[in-house]
Amino acid sequence: MLFQDITIVNQDFEIEKNMYVGVKSDKIVYVGKEKPKEDFGEIFDGNRKVLLPGFVNAHTHSPMTLLRGYAENLPLDRWLNEKVFPFEDRLNSERAYFGTMLSVAEMLASGTTSFSDMYFFQEGVMRGAKDSHAKINFSRSIVSFSDVNFFEDARVSEALEAVEKYHNTENGKIKVDMALHAEYTNTLSMIEQFGAYTKGKGLVNHIHVSETKSEHENCKKKYGKTPTQVFSDAGVLDSPTVFAHGIWLEESDREIIKNKGVTVVHCPASNLKLGSGICDTHTLSEMGINVAIGTDSASSNNGLDMLREMYLAALLPKGISGRADIMFPKEIIKMATVNGAKAQGRFDTGIIKEGYKADLTVIDMDKPNLYPDFDILSNIVYSAEKSDVVLTMVEGEVLYKNGEFTTVDVEKIGYEVSRIVREVVSEVQNG
Repeated sequence: MLFQDITIVNQDFEIEKNMYVGVKSDKIVYVGKEKPKEDFGEIFDGNRKVLLPGFVNAHTHSPMTLLRGYAENLPLDRWLNEKVFPFEDRLNSERAYFGTMLSVAEMLASGTTSFSDMYFFQEGVMRGAKDSHAKINFSRSIVSFSDVNFFEDARVSEALEAVEKYHNTENGKIKVDMALHAEYTNTLSMIEQFGAYTKGKGLVNHIHVSETKSEHENCKKKYGKTPTQVFSDAGVLDSPTVFAHGIWLEESDREIIKNKGVTVVHCPASNLKLGSGICDTHTLSEMGINVAIGTDSASSNNGLDMLREMYLAALLPKGISGRADIMFPKEIIKMATVNGAKAQGRFDTGIIKEGYKADLTVIDMDKPNLYPDFDILSNIVYSAEKSDVVLTMVEGEVLYKNGEFTTVDVEKIGYEVSRIVREVVSEVQNG
């Protein structure tokens, strides 16, 4: 495909107008002002359109679209124990598959090309990723409440099986990470064994960290250390690591995170909705820490819209600090694209540059909410809506265009999801 006469967010995350971008196979092979002589097949008219790197949803739980609107107005502990866990006890791989497909459809329609998913029922989630052709970093969440040998734990066995069966499959579109759910859901023995196992394996570790004040403070009472210090001392951070949330990080935690090269994933909507707090992304960014953006699940967020997360991520630091001159749109777009790609261990995507993977999204600027165009980057962050996304491409394949999906039957998925939810709610109510 040749994107013709289109405005782009270039490799420096600046706006360039009247550009040509040529895609062949799975890569961007031409970026320039002049129309290439080479035939790229289909021509996409770029008039009043902006081409930017596809969004990377760096922390979510895709099957949990099945719980959208089910567990409302509760703090995290009650949300989990009273509503989420009883519902999830009735799920299986087939049900997780349809939840995953619903999530992927929502993400594709709002410009997301890759997502980091922490969950279980991996057969269902993996089938959803394969069928939809989206990019995924999947991790089977490990939980342990009693001391056990690492290799004898059923959850660990599933996680290792996922690595063996799926890591770097589908030409690398599917990657598998290792995940500890959190410090408070694992024994110290498991955390230490996890750190010892993952060191040198080349896999990304994905963990919930300091999401709530009670979680953070209880860890200090238990160990005399913050969760970040516990993970660091256990060797977990000796591997590439992603911390989801990081709301209650302390100054010493941030120094560890910087020194260990950990990514922090900001999930603003979910954290606000659950009353958990707000991550200090400005301080993290000022320290040179890689900050990415995630939606968390549709159960704690009610949506998987990265444009909405970007809007919140841009505004919250200004409101917290009382300064309007921090967190500029350029930084936010980087968080939502290339920073997320780095967190996933994908260093060949996230920018529009020759030789990089063609993971791209197009926003239609010919909308009332996007006129005038004094500052296109600001329009994208502060004014764009998911309905403004008109094309989503993953490795050169168009998966969403003008309201139509090429790999997801939304009508069928919607029917199956409605059936599954009725069944699960009935099962929960009947014990």
